[in-house]
Amino acid sequence: MNREQISRLAHADHPIAAPLDDDSVRRLLERGIPRGDERILDLGCGGGEWLMRALTTHPRLRAEGVDVSESSLAHARETARDLGVHDRLDLHHEDAAGFVASHGFDLVLSVGATHAFGGLLATLTAARKHLAPGGCVLIGDGFWAREPSFEAVEMLGEFADLPTTMDRVVANGWTPVYGHISTRQELDDYEWAWTGALASWALDHPHDPHSSQALAAATAHRDEWLRIYRDAFGFLCLVLRRTTD
Repeated sequence: MNREQISRLAHADHPIAAPLDDDSVRRLLERGIPRGDERILDLGCGGGEWLMRALTTHPRLRAEGVDVSESSLAHARETARDLGVHDRLDLHHEDAAGFVASHGFDLVLSVGATHAFGGLLATLTAARKHLAPGGCVLIGDGFWAREPSFEAVEMLGEFADLPTTMDRVVANGWTPVYGHISTRQELDDYEWAWTGALASWALDHPHDPHSSQALAAATAHRDEWLRIYRDAFGFLCLVLRRTTD
């Protein structure tokens, strides 16, 4: 069982692959899609959950998604057909960092996918190339809410604290027009859902050859969360506009 398969099982009960509850997702999309007829792009869309929520809420909206995972895109296509929004969705199987579009977008999303670009500022640089005049970016990334341990940094990456993160975004030419810091409940609910869904699948499929691996992965992830990064990791989503077009 590869990492992608484990992630798919782990997100069965929490399809938004980030520590955000449904109300937070709704509010962020409302801020990024004020009219309802926008053209939006998700860089690193995975199974397309953000796009599905936007498309089902706004019948005049058109959306595109980019991801390197063909299986995730296949899942997104199936979901879009089931929801009846497939005629307003285009999906691209390629590296989001190198994606070239023929037109601009009113909203560019990249939540929990900055690793694909090399970090937060590099993701914003990529997103900037796709923005139509007056458009905005919805981005989500981690930050250190407390001083992290060496193990936490090794595991999750070189984040900054919240004020420094904001300073870097503003210095990069962006103005925040909305933001959301994941609550402790959102952070914990996400981890419990991740580990619980994966463990439940393993226990429900004891004869599957991957069952023991899935259960071990759920156990290891839970231990890492509780012992290494729970008290230090935070998650920030920002709706940004370019300070100067």
